Amino acid sequence: MNMAVSSIRDEKLQDSDFFRDVLAGLAGEQKTLPCKYLYDEAGSLLFEQICELDDYYLTRTEAAIFRQHITAMARQVGPGALIIEPGAGNCEKVEPLLEHLQAPSGYYPIDISPEILLAAKERITARLPNLEVIASIGDFTQADVWEGLKNLSTQKRVLFFPGSTIGNFTPVQAENLLGFFAAKLGCGDGLLIGTDLVKDSVVLERAYCDSEHVTEEFNKNILARINSELNGNFDLSLFAHRAFYHPLRQRVEMHLVCLKSHLVQVAGRKFEFAEGETIHTENSHKYSISGFNRLLLRAGFSPVCHWSDPQQHYAIHYAQIS
Repeated sequence: MNMAVSSIRDEKLQDSDFFRDVLAGLAGEQKTLPCKYLYDEAGSLLFEQICELDDYYLTRTEAAIFRQHITAMARQVGPGALIIEPGAGNCEKVEPLLEHLQAPSGYYPIDISPEILLAAKERITARLPNLEVIASIGDFTQADVWEGLKNLSTQKRVLFFPGSTIGNFTPVQAENLLGFFAAKLGCGDGLLIGTDLVKDSVVLERAYCDSEHVTEEFNKNILARINSELNGNFDLSLFAHRAFYHPLRQRVEMHLVCLKSHLVQVAGRKFEFAEGETIHTENSHKYSISGFNRLLLRAGFSPVCHWSDPQQHYAIHYAQIS
């Protein structure tokens, strides 16, 4: 049961996507919060810590694939390419690729966190002074952050989307997003994208429920952000982090579980939480190679090749627009 008791007076806040998405998500029968809001400045820093954990194999495995196959990847991308990276974060994953490319025409990172993105731009510019870096701040699923590409002339564009970020979207959403990406590219342009592969549930669940509890802090940070930005009064101690693998849906789900029935106020609205009720905060879908190739084809890409690790835990795919 959700009761609106007053409306927030800050019109600028009312116009924000965060405001609308949070209130809509908490009003649902299954309460949800979009996972993109996990990645504010504090959340992004926590996620960097997660990537260094022993339990979190994804970053380590992906990095090993890049190290082993970076020359072949750069060859696929080809000379003179503009690299576009939606959800770039600290931009560390793209740097080895940029260093191995032949005369890249530029780098266009997009991210929702301005502090981290602008710091990354300074670092890359210092390291690769001949590379033009055009940072675009905002949500990469929105059209406005892509406007800067209109003024960039280049012989080839390659979209770089590592980290299995595509797994945060449902299969339908992923197909729509890849189709959105394809519309920004032309014939011969490419996509270099990482996917986490279907594997044993023990390995998966350990990665999302780490022994050092950093993922728990990362997940709960969205409640702290709501408290700070939307005048919320979440008591973080009344929620527990839960992550589990759903084999039929081939995804890991992250939830925040309410430990005690209580009311929470956000932006002048009251939301009732029952003991055991959850807020669904993130999905991480897993793919087989053949399954992801079919997804690429439906979205308008032609699969070219992929690289994987010996354990077949992770894959990096190259596809292009035919």
